[in-house]
Amino acid sequence: MPQIDYTWILCPVCKSKTRLKIREDTELKNFPLFCPKCKQESLIEVKHLHITVIREPDAQTQSR
Repeated sequence: MPQIDYTWILCPVCKSKTRLKIREDTELKNFPLFCPKCKQESLIEVKHLHITVIREPDAQTQSR
């Protein structure tokens, strides 16, 4: 039986462990990751144990 590798998802802001684990075959897209320690939410993507933080553009005010 092959060994499946698990790893904790770390918060991209404070680098502490979140409450989620991912496997080698886990794929997430536009996933809202919440950190219980720093209370920040980040949008991430996961593929092959590689975590990417998605930067959303700041809201622009409408000019008249």
